[in-house]
Amino acid sequence: MKVLLKNFINGILTIVPIILVIYVVFKTFTFLDSLLGSYLRPILKETYIPGIGLVLTIALITLLGWLSTQLITGSLIKLADRILTRIPIVKTIYSFIKDTVHSFLGDKKSFSKVVLVTQPGSELKSIGFITTENLEEFYSPLKEYAAVFVPQTFQVAGFTYFVPKEFIEVIDVTPEEAMKFVLSGGLTTK
Repeated sequence: MKVLLKNFINGILTIVPIILVIYVVFKTFTFLDSLLGSYLRPILKETYIPGIGLVLTIALITLLGWLSTQLITGSLIKLADRILTRIPIVKTIYSFIKDTVHSFLGDKKSFSKVVLVTQPGSELKSIGFITTENLEEFYSPLKEYAAVFVPQTFQVAGFTYFVPKEFIEVIDVTPEEAMKFVLSGGLTTK
């Protein structure tokens, strides 16, 4: 009976990660394909090939990226940006989404420095990510502080602390490795 139970658990440990990865990839593909595919499917009917919507979505995003660098269309996009940042409530939502996307994909990537933060008065340390080192622009007395995001285990939430720079130690770990370590509760090391 112990051998059967051990083999069953080994089977679960083997198959569950594979099934979950396949499911997530399939759902992501389906979602991205449906962005434009839902408009193409009625037009193309039987000739619709799954993936055309995804390819066209990527092409459209690339085209919009190129247009944003051109003189006339770039000016229109900047105008739309200015308008969205002046409308109450909309500006809060727009700024949050824009800053979040830029923090992961823009030139100034946040979460690029992994740090250990020493808890004051103890030897306890937390893994975090420096999100900004220029807090004096936010509030001048915080000139000697950095904003550090400390994620919570098994969740997408976390805390942003203003930490004195003397309590921050930059470590040689990639952001991906650190996030995987934190989100797994320390179960995954590499």
